[in-house]
Amino acid sequence: MAHIVPFKAVRPTRDKVSLLAARSYDSYTPAQVESRLRDNPFSFLHIVNPGYKYDKVIAGTERYSLVRNRYLEFKEDGIFMQDKKPSFYIYKIVNRDGLEFNGIVAAASVRDYEQDVIKKHEDTIEYREEIFKNYLKTVGFNAEAVLLTYPDNDSLEAIIENGMKDRAEYEFTTTYRDTHYVWNVDDAVLVEKITSLFSEMKTLYIADGHHRSSSSFLMAKDCASENKNHTGEEPYNFFMSYLIPESDLKIYEFNRLVRDLNGLTKEEFLIKLDAVYRIENRGQEYYKPSKKHHFSMYLDGSFYSLYLRKDYKFKNALDSLDAQILHETVLKPILGIEDARNDTRLDYSHGKNDLAYVKTVVDKGDFKVGFGLLPVTTSELKQIADEGLKMPPKSTYIEPKLRSGVTIYEF
Repeated sequence: MAHIVPFKAVRPTRDKVSLLAARSYDSYTPAQVESRLRDNPFSFLHIVNPGYKYDKVIAGTERYSLVRNRYLEFKEDGIFMQDKKPSFYIYKIVNRDGLEFNGIVAAASVRDYEQDVIKKHEDTIEYREEIFKNYLKTVGFNAEAVLLTYPDNDSLEAIIENGMKDRAEYEFTTTYRDTHYVWNVDDAVLVEKITSLFSEMKTLYIADGHHRSSSSFLMAKDCASENKNHTGEEPYNFFMSYLIPESDLKIYEFNRLVRDLNGLTKEEFLIKLDAVYRIENRGQEYYKPSKKHHFSMYLDGSFYSLYLRKDYKFKNALDSLDAQILHETVLKPILGIEDARNDTRLDYSHGKNDLAYVKTVVDKGDFKVGFGLLPVTTSELKQIADEGLKMPPKSTYIEPKLRSGVTIYEF
């Protein structure tokens, strides 16, 4: 059963939260990072990019130590404060498209991760796990929550809806035009009720944050081995999570872009595709697939529809996943892409960019061919996780996206 606990969040003062909150560092262009560091002394980016203070790029363990120093300076300067009572945090996001997400920020158990109470659907890369594990051990905090999803629950929904009737502790709109609201839940009765409701759930699912959760698990193992008095309830045994009901999850597809045709002419490539797909040239029509096992393709100025032939066989949930089908029928055997995670000939564009982006970069000559897919469904994600299988890389682009630094979990 799921073990979810409240924690004493370190968080910005109400007047600083809109200035401090930041997207994931990798989502900014270098120019955007530079402008925010130059013009906003309160941005969380100053903590994760501590070399800016010295006009120097700093990496590795030296950077980790400086991240810790910068974080402590923010605390010393009163930019951060810490709650006195263990709390859950109701977190609401209304994004620029009008979609609304309501959930609870809490600490989830690494033991649940280890024992598959928290289920995974994506593979992780070992060296990235190690890097982030070492980062966490040095800095001593987690500022970006793992996104977990749970089966819709009327009792939890009622608690969240009732909590949102009060004035929010935070209410701010980002330059990205998403509006964020946060409410503290520190009433002992409510805290116990929320904890109990999650304890009745057999499984939770990672929607986004596989590397963050796996690195937290590895860090906890290290800390446990170094602690002679380890009990299993120390803060390092948990990681910060944002838990939302399955119905709130929004999943977009990741389209595929390939830089060349692996030495094939356009005609040779189409003939090889014909063995597995029914192909129709759609010309300039923006064809987007509307059914599973249908794909769009943009090649040499034209859109194509690709319909998987009906005699294609599936052995399990992964085999019937469109991203896996495309890899096994096109990317690997025809275009020679064995390692979809690391081959530089392959790139990805999430579905929010739409097929216009695919057309633009192919027409520019950056890529030779682009493929459009349907989004993975929540039920597909769960089935693959339940069967202990792993999706190909970049199979899902999932919202909501939390801001870093709004709530921070220390261990």
